[in-house]
Amino acid sequence: MRLRCGPAALGCLLALGAGPAGAVVGGAEAPAGAAVMVLSSNGGVCTGIVLAADTVLTAGHCVAGGLEQRVHFRDEAGKPVLVELAARAVHPGYDAGAVAGRRRSIDLALLRTASALPPRFRPVALSAAMPRAGESLTLSGYGAERANDPRSTGTFRAVALPVVEPYGPSRILVWLKAPGRAGGCQGDSGGPVAVGDGAVVAVAAWIGGACGGLTQGVLLGPQRDWLDRTLTGWGRAAAWN
Repeated sequence: MRLRCGPAALGCLLALGAGPAGAVVGGAEAPAGAAVMVLSSNGGVCTGIVLAADTVLTAGHCVAGGLEQRVHFRDEAGKPVLVELAARAVHPGYDAGAVAGRRRSIDLALLRTASALPPRFRPVALSAAMPRAGESLTLSGYGAERANDPRSTGTFRAVALPVVEPYGPSRILVWLKAPGRAGGCQGDSGGPVAVGDGAVVAVAAWIGGACGGLTQGVLLGPQRDWLDRTLTGWGRAAAWN
């Protein structure tokens, strides 16, 4: 779905009053060796994390709602490629009405592509770490560099952000906030939030306020059982650090 930055937006919320995520504001262009774009039939743009040659992790709100999706990337010649999906699985704890109802939602989804991605898309490792306030994590995504500027979407960018705990420690979510305007924006939902060794610890899902505001991610460690069970059912496995 199209991500919208607002007072409670970045993905489809995982906590109270949240919404979809967008592009990395204040970041720098980075190699996209383990990330693709997830496009929806309504024009929505999200980021996806490659777990296997035909398996992508993203935010649940990016694939919910009965829309069609395709995984998108550019080939070595720069031509756009759209890959159909063979299967998708949205976390059973995902709640599309969480924002309005002020309920918690686990905003995660797994996608299996109908054909393998090129070898240059190297599967990323996942981390069950539980980062705490003051730690630095790296947020990446294909989202817009500026709010309401779709022309700046499509470049993979990354930015290092400190962990904050505006509501105290959480076993489900992680929040990131820099002193200035740096963070997620439209199109970054589903993007990786990584620890120092590059392992992905969370998936971007929400931003509070305008692009570059408080960014929220869904921690993967507490959802490891669902991730591993779903992947095993597809004959796949994630690499955990």
